Amino acid sequence: MTYALLVLPFAALTLAVVLVTVRRPRFGRRMAASGIAAAVLVVLTAVFDNLMIAAGLFTYPEEHLSGVRIGLAPVEDFSYAVCAAFLVPAVSALLTPERRS
Repeated sequence: MTYALLVLPFAALTLAVVLVTVRRPRFGRRMAASGIAAAVLVVLTAVFDNLMIAAGLFTYPEEHLSGVRIGLAPVEDFSYAVCAAFLVPAVSALLTPERRS
C-alpha cells in the first residue's frame, strides 16, 4: 500500500467532519484559522522532517511514495498536518453545544 492511499481515509474523514460543521457558528473564521494553522504546520513539517531525514533518523521506501518531495520530505508526509489543522477545530465545534438565542 502506498502512503497516498493510506492518507485517503484520514482526508475523507476530515472532509466529512468539516462539511458537517458548515452550519455551525463562525465556520468562516474557523476555516481561516485552520488555513493559517495548516500553513504553519506545513512549514514546520518541511523544516523538521527535512532535518530528521537528513540526519538519518528515518527513511521512506521509495516504492510507496508518489515521488513528489519538498526537500527530502515526501509530500504525503504533509497531509497529516493539514488534516489535523482542519479536523481538530471541526471536532471541537461539534463537541461545543450551540447557544440558543
